[in-house]
Parts: sequence; structure tokens; C-alpha cells
Amino acid sequence: MIFETHDSAYVKKQALQWAASFNVCCYLDSNHYTSLYSKFDVLLAVGVQDQVTAFAADAFEALKAFRMQHNGWITGFMGYDLKNELEDLESNNADNLQFPDLYFFSPLHLIMIEGNKVEIISDDAVQVWNDINQQTISRSNGESNVNLQSRFTREAYIDTFNQIKQHINRGDIYVTNLCQEFYAENAVIDPLDIFHELNRVSPTPFASFLKYNNQYIICASPERFMAKRGNKLISQPIKGTARRGSTPAEDKAIQQALRSNLKEQQENVMIVDLVRNDLTKSALPGTVQTEELFGIYSFEQVHQMISTITCQAQTGISVIDAVRNTFPMGSMTGAPKLRAMQLIEHYERSRRGVYSGAIGYFNPDNDFDFNVVIRTLFYNANNKYLSFQVGSAITFDAVAEQEYAECLLKAKAIMEVLGVNKAANS
Repeated sequence: MIFETHDSAYVKKQALQWAASFNVCCYLDSNHYTSLYSKFDVLLAVGVQDQVTAFAADAFEALKAFRMQHNGWITGFMGYDLKNELEDLESNNADNLQFPDLYFFSPLHLIMIEGNKVEIISDDAVQVWNDINQQTISRSNGESNVNLQSRFTREAYIDTFNQIKQHINRGDIYVTNLCQEFYAENAVIDPLDIFHELNRVSPTPFASFLKYNNQYIICASPERFMAKRGNKLISQPIKGTARRGSTPAEDKAIQQALRSNLKEQQENVMIVDLVRNDLTKSALPGTVQTEELFGIYSFEQVHQMISTITCQAQTGISVIDAVRNTFPMGSMTGAPKLRAMQLIEHYERSRRGVYSGAIGYFNPDNDFDFNVVIRTLFYNANNKYLSFQVGSAITFDAVAEQEYAECLLKAKAIMEVLGVNKAANS
């Protein structure tokens, strides 16, 4: 059923506030970024009709079985550590967030907002619409009790960076992505308030808010992992980051410098080659192509270098296999992929979990769209543990101090909404 609104921005907030009263909801917001492959402004899945929870071993098979039972809308997340069922890998680093490796659900209510139209798919669409409109947007006092710390000091990050650089010098890998965790224990936040503020400070095309019982994912991702539109598979890895300028002239100069930066181009093309290779596992022979190389896109906090790789899907390949064949995304691993993931596990100090995994949906047409879970805050309200991770690429030409600064640039928006100027150990 379709309803009209004259204030879609307010209805979005009303709908999400209503949805957050349920044990489970998944909110996906494109923030009006225009894309060839976007389908809606907002998708909101609310309440559980049925669900699948799985851990690395047979998670993709469990998802495949769940998808066969539910061929309508399903939404959810896939964690990075699903790598362990795809390769001979392990995850032994600390995990204080305790999310499952995979979770999808078939919702009781599904809401799509496009312009001023609100489509509600529900057995009781009118009641849902009335409940949403009765919401009064409430705000907490805005105070967060967060004592943020880092798993790496600046010196420890640089030392680890240099150790990884030795692997590159030996030819073990060409590029990898070293991530570091910022965390707070005994943290008290209002997840919905934090999401609204993060989405205001850093609006991105793959923003999401996912509530999984008492665990929350608050995401401001600019990156698409993979989408399917008809018979076309699309991946858009990001490699290459620069700050925004303080004036239009400075901003344009920074954009141009990023576009022509050979080190950033090298990072990007290495991952493009990796993604092209991953897509061949699902593609009709000869159809993998790079539609755009080194595209520069601007967001509120940063400029990003984004490339677009596409292919035509093999006849009869399942959508789950199409996702599995490229998971985890190359922009967050490195190349060669297996060795890079081995080194990530060795040198990082926290389990990635959902970070650098994917959040998204499968729809009734068997199209799908998934982001890369970066620029994301995680909160376990049960044990009051709060966490986010940031990373940057290490290549032969990378400079440790510059990459550390890039990590802090990527952390800036989250630190701002938490009211933290800098991490305790940075």
C-alpha cells in the first residue's frame, strides 16, 4: 500500500523510531545520493517473521536454505569472519561485541520511501502508517558516557605497519588493509540518537542502522560491496582517500591531487584486479569489465577514489553463490587475498566481526545490494561494549605516518558524534 507524505525527512525519523521499538530492524538510507544502481531512498525492514543465525562453517549454505524458503524481501548482515569457511583461516583475536557471523530475517513489515511516496508491505499497512505518524521524535539529553581507547598506540601502529611492509618487500603480498580498533567499556549511549547525529554529520549512500536484539550497528558507509540488477553484478571498491578542503578552491585542488596520485592509483588498481578476478567465478566468460577507473566522489568528510567493475552473471548461478564468490570484499583484505587475510589475522589486535563485512538485502526479483561495513560504530548494550575500527591500505609506497593520519581522518565523524576529540592512546 502506498501513502503520500509532504515531509519525507521527518517520516524517515518517525519510521525508524517506531522500528527501533522492535527487537530487530534494519534501516538502509541512500541519503539522496544518485546512482545508476539505486532503487529507493530508504528501505526499512521491521520485526521478525522468520530468521537465520549462523557462524562460519556452513553459514552460506544456511543462508541459501533460508533464501529458498523466503523468496521475498530479506535483510541482514554477513561478518568478515565468514572467510573462515571459504578458506583455511581462523579468527582468534578478541571479540567483545559477540555478533553472529551471519544474520538475516524475513520482516513482518517492510517500508520503502522514494521521494514523497511511502510504500508499506505488511498485513496491516494502514495500522503501520498510523503508528509511524503518531511518533513524536524524542531526543535524549545527547550525553554519551564514553571513555574511548585504542588497541594501538601511534608508535605500535607504525611498528606494525613496518613489519607488514617487510612482507611486501619480500613479495608475500602487494597490498593489505591494516585496521585498528577504538573501543570503550561500560559505555552508555542512545544508539538511535547517535545514528541520527552520525547521519547528519556524515551522510553517505550506504548508511544503515541495524538492531539485533540488544546489539546495534550504526553505519555511515560510502562503499558498495556488490549489487545485482537483473543479470548484472556490480562491485564498487574504494581505495584512495583525501580530506575535504576548507574552501571551494582548496577542495578542488585536493580532488585533483587525489585523482593524479600514483600511490592511490596503484592501491586502487590492485584491488580492481582482485575484484575482477573474484567476479570471474560468477561471470559469463568475457563479460567482466571495468566501467569506471579512478572515479573521484566527494562526501561530507572525505573525497574517495572509487572504481566500478561489472559482469553478466552466469546462467543459473544462485544469488548466494554470487555473493560468496567475492566475499570478503577485496578493498578490506588486500592481494593476494588469502595471504593478506592471514597477515591481517596475525597483525591486527581485534576480531573484525561485522566490521568489513556487509549489510544489505535480497528482494523478490532476486536482485540484491550490499555495502561494505566501514565508518561504523558497534554497540553491545548487554555488556556496554562500544567499538569501531578504521584502516588504510599498505603498499610498497605507503608511508606509515600518512596512513595513521588517514585512519584518524576516517574516525573523525564517529569521534565527533561521540563527543571525543581523540583516542586516549593515540
